[in-house]
Amino acid sequence: MTGTNGGNPSRKRSPRPYRDTVLVYGAFAVVLVIIVVATGGNIWWGLLVAAGAFVAAVAWTWYSLRARERQQESKP
Repeated sequence: MTGTNGGNPSRKRSPRPYRDTVLVYGAFAVVLVIIVVATGGNIWWGLLVAAGAFVAAVAWTWYSLRARERQQESKP
């Protein structure tokens, strides 16, 4: 399999998946707040929803990453 006809099997995972998670979901939260402001919504509700979504998404992803790490550690 090559990079032109499918996924690249030799591609490595990010060395900092936890940091990358925070950056990506933080960017999504900022975009959400911008959309709320641009459409004339209540900024405080937008901030509250964006913060809640950010915390939930990061917590879920970190939980999943830790579960994957524990599973790989237990393999012989």
